[in-house]
Amino acid sequence: MVEATIFEISSPGRIGVKYPESDVPSFELPAELERRHLPLPEVAELDVVRHFTRLSKLNYSIDSGFYPLGSCTMKYNPRINEVTARLSGFAKTHPLQPVDTVQGNLALMYELQEWLAEISGFSAITLQPAAGAQGEYTGVLIIRAYHKDRGDTKRTKMIIPDSAHGTNPASSSMSGFDVVHCATNEHGNIDLDSLRAVCDDTTAGLMLTNPNTLGLFEQGISEVIEIVHQAGGLVYGDGANLNALLGITRPGDLGIDIMHFNLHKTFSTPHGGGGPGSGPVGVASHLVDFLPCPVVGILEPASGDFPPFYGFVEPAKSIGRMKAFYGHFGMVIRAYTYISMYGKHGLREIAEGAVLNANYLMALVNKHYKVAYPRICMHEFVVEGHWPNAPEVIALDVSKRLMDYNFHPPTNYFPLIVPEALMIEPTETENKETLELFADALIKISDEAVNNPQLLKDAPHNTPIGRLDEVKAAKDLVLCCWIPEKEN
Repeated sequence: MVEATIFEISSPGRIGVKYPESDVPSFELPAELERRHLPLPEVAELDVVRHFTRLSKLNYSIDSGFYPLGSCTMKYNPRINEVTARLSGFAKTHPLQPVDTVQGNLALMYELQEWLAEISGFSAITLQPAAGAQGEYTGVLIIRAYHKDRGDTKRTKMIIPDSAHGTNPASSSMSGFDVVHCATNEHGNIDLDSLRAVCDDTTAGLMLTNPNTLGLFEQGISEVIEIVHQAGGLVYGDGANLNALLGITRPGDLGIDIMHFNLHKTFSTPHGGGGPGSGPVGVASHLVDFLPCPVVGILEPASGDFPPFYGFVEPAKSIGRMKAFYGHFGMVIRAYTYISMYGKHGLREIAEGAVLNANYLMALVNKHYKVAYPRICMHEFVVEGHWPNAPEVIALDVSKRLMDYNFHPPTNYFPLIVPEALMIEPTETENKETLELFADALIKISDEAVNNPQLLKDAPHNTPIGRLDEVKAAKDLVLCCWIPEKEN
């Protein structure tokens, strides 16, 4: 049954909220500011509660089912994270309080900066960027500031592999760089000849996603970094997929100059509708002076029984502020909680679990779906959602049919270099039974695609709303269910 809208269940005269008598003087509104018509729903309190409770049960969430969204890393967010973020000493403080009243908050931020630096192999961290994409933008601005500070103004282009995250070109273009692409070879790595061909003295940097959006570790990463550095450019590491490397490889040790983290992917802070995101940035020693301001530092070292006194410091050549205040503090608390509970060895187990789950799931389905690059993957893998003997079926049909099996679809049509791409990431938090159930659904769908393709073309069959006419929906928008009366 389709749930009616709040306007459709409205009935004249019903009241959900009763306001108390005003205890302040009242004044007449100027006539020109009065509305003649304000068509709001009239609904009783119980009707409102039941309406939104029913809607909430229609929502698909990580708490109710498997979320195999490749690249997005939709994994379980431990409840302890929510408990710590709601502690009154954190939740009831304000960013404009004097620093001597929020020493606990600042100590937590400082320690997280230090932990992220140790995990990644970088010299310093900023917690300020509000999302992964803003972390990218921050990193590219730092690259621009670095070259400008050296008087090297001819460096106008940023190299983006075709296996990179889709936001990388946008971040580069917004920063004033020309975007230059380089190709992927038959093994899913950056093609070194293609990279050499576009590297010269106008290269500002390379934006490298590793593991890339094919779910593969760059096997020639040392050569890639060396080629860019020899041309005088910097290497930006898109750290969105860091959950595959935790405790195993430190990007800074590989020679990467700058990288953003996704706290909402790797370190379990909420993602999507549960956000907000958080995109801290780490830099090598030669870029520390360019970090956004301010960062948390120690103003006075520990002395005797007294702990350090923390405050805000401004890097010498800072690119400036990227966000109001100091970052999404609630997300910082959640990530701090996650890291402190897992510890050094537990973080490595996260990566090992993510890689094991992805390879197990890929092994279960690879006889039924063409794996784009059939080699050991990292945290995710990409298959093609079409078959030679079912030419009318496309990846979108596979995803729609998965809904009938009570699974959220994987990422569709990304990366663009794989035809009819389905990018699947099981994450480290799913158990073996869940992966096998999901694989079984995919295998059944591959059989249906050949023997009953119309079943997929008409899917989903069991959801409140079936297959939509997407072209009509885009061109004929219906954004509300009421039409306001015309004023006299």
